[in-house]
Amino acid sequence: METVQYRPRGVCSRAMEIDIEDGIVREFRCVGGCNGNLKGISNLVKDMPVDEVIRRLDGITCGFKSTSCPDQLAQALKEWKK
Repeated sequence: METVQYRPRGVCSRAMEIDIEDGIVREFRCVGGCNGNLKGISNLVKDMPVDEVIRRLDGITCGFKSTSCPDQLAQALKEWKK
């Protein structure tokens, strides 16, 4: 299992940690941000393939911001794939 550390940009959350095993997101943890929403995202992406998480979350915005915590999770996974 590999743990990805990511510092999100342009959102309320301050840090993201993603456990990935064989191309599957096993756990997602976030520091800061909207607690309930991020707990929900964590449960939804658990055991989901990385590519599916990216497909579903990439480009989501938050209010007037050009990004969101879900989008930043997708960006972290895209960086991991490189």
